[in-house]
Order: sequence, then structure tokens, then C-alpha cells
Amino acid sequence: MTGPRPPLVLASASPRRLDLLARIGIAPDRVVPTDIDETPYGGELPRPHAARLALAKAEAAAAVEPEALVLAADTVVAVGRRILPKAETEEQARACLDLISGRRHRVMTGVVLALPDGRRLKRLVETAVTFQRLTGQQVADYLAIGEWRGKAGGYAIQGHAEAFVRFLSGSHSNVVGLPLFETAQLLRGIGWLRP
Repeated sequence: MTGPRPPLVLASASPRRLDLLARIGIAPDRVVPTDIDETPYGGELPRPHAARLALAKAEAAAAVEPEALVLAADTVVAVGRRILPKAETEEQARACLDLISGRRHRVMTGVVLALPDGRRLKRLVETAVTFQRLTGQQVADYLAIGEWRGKAGGYAIQGHAEAFVRFLSGSHSNVVGLPLFETAQLLRGIGWLRP
């Protein structure tokens, strides 16, 4: 990257993404939450869905902050071809937990870096997660905690749900909401972040 380093804008109000960035010494200059329709298209598969939403968030924030470097991400949880919702109700969270109980599911995060020159750098990271078989009491207790609200797949791996994970293959930070290795590689690749 030549010239002065542009400000970094995070296209998300997610406290989890801010915390993850802080772990690797990055503090965005500004946070610009975006309001995009996250409804999957009919027949849309999980990977393209995550990539599309991340790009849409990046484009929306870049339109507001054209001189900035915009970092956007979207995380999707899927069982097979089925995209699980970001649980907003206890019923949605219960349905998600019942579906992933004792099963392998995938967590995909699309990451987009929108540069002021119009380039869009993209990554898609996938992590496989297997939960133990959950008892009805475990599900009820977890729902009572409430940390599932607004979380893809109805759980927060950085919280109490981590105790349900039997197996994880891939990036743990990806499951939280932002794959740190790949994000740092994107920023290093353009010279914005130094090792």
C-alpha cells in the first residue's frame, strides 16, 4: 500500500468482531453497521450466501466511507445445504440446537476487504463443528442463559456452548464470527498490517 494508510472501517456493530480484532491488535477507526436483507435467495447454498452477504455489507459501508478500507464479514451456520437462522426467538434457537445436536455442522464466514481504489478482496473460511448429543435439560438450560440471541445457528461458541463441542476442525475464531488468520493475511497482503 503506497501513501498514507487509509482508516479502517468495520462494517459491523458486532461486539464479537471488535473483540476478535482487538486480540490481534487491530482497532477500527470507525464502525459503520449496515442494514442489508440477509434472507437467503431461493435455493441459495450456504457458501455463496455467506460470500454474497459479506460483499453486500462491504459495498454498503464503502458507499458511506469511500476513502476508507472497509472490512466486512458474514457468518452462516449450515447443516448440509440448509442455512440455519440467526436465532431471534427461543423457538428458533431450540430448533437449531435440536438440529445440530449430535451432528456435524459447518460454519462459514465470508470476509471482504473493500479498498478505496475499488478493489474487493475476498475470502471464505469454513469450519466443521460437531456437538455432543444434547439432552432436553441441556437445551433448556442453555436457552435460559439467553446468549443464543442473534447468533447464527442459535449458539455462541465463545460462551457456554463451547462445552457442547466434541470436535472442531478449522478456525475457532471463524465460528465466533471472524477468521483472524485470513483477515490478518488480507490486511498484510495490502501492506496495511505489519507482522
